[in-house]
Amino acid sequence: MNKTNGSYTAALTALLIATFAGSSKAQDGTITVNVNRPGIKISPNLYGLMTEEINHSYDGGLYAELIRNRIFRNNRTTPVHWRAEGSATISLNPNHPLSTALTTCLKVETNSASKSTPAGISNSGYWGIPVKPDTTYHVSYYAMAKEAFSGKITVSIKSDDGTTTYASAELPAPSTSWKKYTAVFRTGHVAPTAKTRFVISTTEPGTLYFNLVSLFPPTYDNQVNGFRPDLMKLLGAMHPAFLRLPGGNYLEGNTIAERFRWKRTLGPLRDRPGHESPWGYRSTDGMGLLEYLMWCQDLHMQPVLAVYAGYSLEQQHIEPGVDLEPFVKSALEEIQFVTGAANTPWGKIRAKLGHPKPFPLHYVEVGNEDFFDQSHTYNARFAQFYTAIKAKYPDLKIITTTPVTGVTPDMVDDHYYRSAAAMESDVHHYDDISRSGPKIFVGEWASTEGTPTPTMNAALGDAAWLTGLEKNSDLVRISSYAPLLVNVNKGAAQWGTNLIGYNALTSFASPSYYVQKMFSLNRGDVVLPETTVPPAMPAPPAFHPQGGIGIGTWATEAEFRDIKVTHDGQTLYQNPQTLSGWDNWRGAWSATDGVIKQSAPGTDYVLTTGDPNWTNYTYTLQARKLGGNEGFLILFHVKNRNNWVWWNIGGWGNTRTAFNRAYHSAQGAFGPAAPSSVDTNRWYDIKVHVNGDKVECYLDGKLIFHATDTVPAPPKPLFTEASRDLKSGDVILKVVNVTDNPITMQINLKGIDTISGGFKEVLSGPPGAQNSIANPKNVVPVKSVLNVNSPTFNHTFPADSVSVLRIKTR
Repeated sequence: MNKTNGSYTAALTALLIATFAGSSKAQDGTITVNVNRPGIKISPNLYGLMTEEINHSYDGGLYAELIRNRIFRNNRTTPVHWRAEGSATISLNPNHPLSTALTTCLKVETNSASKSTPAGISNSGYWGIPVKPDTTYHVSYYAMAKEAFSGKITVSIKSDDGTTTYASAELPAPSTSWKKYTAVFRTGHVAPTAKTRFVISTTEPGTLYFNLVSLFPPTYDNQVNGFRPDLMKLLGAMHPAFLRLPGGNYLEGNTIAERFRWKRTLGPLRDRPGHESPWGYRSTDGMGLLEYLMWCQDLHMQPVLAVYAGYSLEQQHIEPGVDLEPFVKSALEEIQFVTGAANTPWGKIRAKLGHPKPFPLHYVEVGNEDFFDQSHTYNARFAQFYTAIKAKYPDLKIITTTPVTGVTPDMVDDHYYRSAAAMESDVHHYDDISRSGPKIFVGEWASTEGTPTPTMNAALGDAAWLTGLEKNSDLVRISSYAPLLVNVNKGAAQWGTNLIGYNALTSFASPSYYVQKMFSLNRGDVVLPETTVPPAMPAPPAFHPQGGIGIGTWATEAEFRDIKVTHDGQTLYQNPQTLSGWDNWRGAWSATDGVIKQSAPGTDYVLTTGDPNWTNYTYTLQARKLGGNEGFLILFHVKNRNNWVWWNIGGWGNTRTAFNRAYHSAQGAFGPAAPSSVDTNRWYDIKVHVNGDKVECYLDGKLIFHATDTVPAPPKPLFTEASRDLKSGDVILKVVNVTDNPITMQINLKGIDTISGGFKEVLSGPPGAQNSIANPKNVVPVKSVLNVNSPTFNHTFPADSVSVLRIKTR
């Protein structure tokens, strides 16, 4: 049996199952749990959420606004996502500011409008305006007329072809000064659709101006400026303990000017200018600091507040000392806004905005991923923030984004984006780390397999990793998967693997989401010592490095030329004039005059060619970065889409170069890593020389590094963790079977005489299985009664599964 997506262990098991002498399941092993010897306490805050405006997570996602480019600032010259209706003409106009924040409006000229031929404007929304049956929508906009205007305004949701009107309302004619207009309309008994647009029209000629055009569907708890109910319900069902806000790169921005400026996100929407996000689109900042805090309140989470620390992604930074003081002051004011009494300066502002009661706050993170900062100023910057915050808020736990010297932080934020196999192989990462230093916040992590949401195999890697975090919860106090949300429409996403997917109409949870939920809802109070003896597994098959070539990009647009493969002086491949013979795995690839171009900004875009049996060759080419955040992916030893190696040049935010390998879909790094960055609009000479399992890589004629391409050792077939709920007395056993076959284990619960049944919850499916808009329940956990009445019993764990056994002892 050969599955297209599977962990390394699953692949080995599939290849060698015949060695099990005809058995349909793996040989028995044992799990022994010492119930009467409770170990470390598990942090009650271990499972939380990490949020960031990426993949249209807020605008077009959680933030329920349906109008795209509502303040006409998404493009400086063109009213993108708007179009003229009828005989109208539209243009951006800077001469009629609505406020100091909203200085550009939309000018609409309807000179030929009439009752038989209405004219106006329409908006396509975020990949459609969601129409649902018997649903109420709230419309608002600011409008004014150039001169006296008597025509009424009609607002409506129409089908794309204009033949169907799903809901409409009539509003008064605008006056000659800015005024806010509102309406409510409701759909009838209609079929759900997003093949729609929002229309504002009139039957009278004139010149009108619009700004802050808004359309809201029903929101969670019917809050004004609120959230999508379906996404909030999915998030709430995870019972998250905290929310890390406002996010990672989104906090920093590409430049200092584009950082998250929390003060500009407060108050009425007419006073929020929005800002450019680092992920290629403009943020409305409708999701401002207070909305984040209300989100925490709604889902009973505590905020983990990240404050801007003087570093932005394009290597701009603020020197520590006098220059940094205004940013430290801003952070202190932000903390006061969150926690201050209503009689403090910023607590008073919060109270005026409708929330007099302070929010709880226990953690503050200083910056984000400052290990990318090439100025190496973070030690001093962190110390300056740490000293100031501790002086005013001594009880706050201060988190550093990378290890520092000089001062000792309360916590360090670790990030891991790796293959499922790599997560499984590193499950003991925190076992032997000193407990005398800072605690750990695993603030971003994921098994990055599956697009746009994880596969079942990724969920297996996630579950294995979480068993390690629970066992080390005395050190790892909080953790959060990332990214959290993704709009699955074409062009909406900037990251490959994300927890929850959605479009305008509906949403779905991934297998990894269910792992998070299963672990969070079955978190014991204390870890129980357990010993697992897994069944014997077969030895790995012989490994022969060989295969074709490829090119790729990650969050970058690039060109490639002069592609050539030689062996013993003979040319195996020469630069193409077309893409004939190339396999496009993903991306917007084209070929012109011998130059291959990839023009999309997304991740994991790959094009391959060549013979899967090629060995011992030299692969040369030139590459040029046209734009984006990183560099190039140079593939070799490509056997198929599940088996390849790539050399990542300028990866990890354009800071490092290293190898990554996929073996039977299991991905992981190997060999050395080295500092590396790629300049835009510069051609680089690239050479990869492979000889057997030896690899040498050259950049502009310089040997960058060499490595040995050998298959990694397989991880364990099973990952286990035991804990106990002290209130109920339940023993909770989590077991992850990453093999292609069911495994029967004898479970021994020592220290108790009797048990009285319980329940089990099992998530299982083929490693490549995913959930989707079309099939949202393809892989979901199944809960059932656990019929056991003895402390020693046998239990079979299905192939490719995550199981939670909750055993009652009282």
